[in-house]
Amino acid sequence: MLFLHGILGNRANWRGIARRFVAARPDWGAVLVDLREHGDSLGLQAPHDLQAVTDDLAELERSLALTIGGAIGHSFGGKVVLEWLRSSANQITEAWVIDASPSPSISNGDSNATAEVLRALESLPRTWPSREAFVAALIDAGQPKGIAQWLAMNLRRTDDGARRFGPELSVIRELIEDYARTDCWDIVETPPPGCSLGLVIGAESTAFSPADRERAERIAKRNPQVAVHLVEGAGHWVHVDAPDALLALLNWRQTPAR
Repeated sequence: MLFLHGILGNRANWRGIARRFVAARPDWGAVLVDLREHGDSLGLQAPHDLQAVTDDLAELERSLALTIGGAIGHSFGGKVVLEWLRSSANQITEAWVIDASPSPSISNGDSNATAEVLRALESLPRTWPSREAFVAALIDAGQPKGIAQWLAMNLRRTDDGARRFGPELSVIRELIEDYARTDCWDIVETPPPGCSLGLVIGAESTAFSPADRERAERIAKRNPQVAVHLVEGAGHWVHVDAPDALLALLNWRQTPAR
């Protein structure tokens, strides 16, 4: 099972869930992925879009020489899962999209939290004397302490002992913009044969509009391959807000229509 993080995250975001997942389902293994321009996957060549990310996953599959039977993706990673299903030639048995609407969206709206974070980062230096200085500057720029500390996971130690923000923000912006303009509803409507698709929505999240929820539920009613799960008490960060509830879903073995 591939585990895919959201924008400005990294593979460590899913480590705890992945460990519990394989403990409950020992017939599966887990591959925690740093998507392009995240974690240790820095400096890859353009173009920087969802197609390039799915090409990266295909290259990863070839290098692993393992049978990849499914994928779980949060936010940006959720739409990557859908695009990966579109292009995958392998037999995928299950896929999970965690609080990522298949709809196109506005990438730079003033109310978009990701856009606000990106603007804050773009206004700050790339290199810092310490992690604490980076976190303090982000808080001063209006970001919550928890978000600032999470973003600090992207800092990399330089040769002189300072800290440098790893991802190139211009590449991150390109990825966000392509994510925003991509429509993946056709994959939700018709997943690959034999593949179950779970759409997990945080009940307190705004990632899915009411119209998106209704559309997803209509699809699930007519297509037994698709299931929609609303997680009460969870916002966009479902795996942080309600890890036990999410794991209960992931450990439920869906039986796709053949």
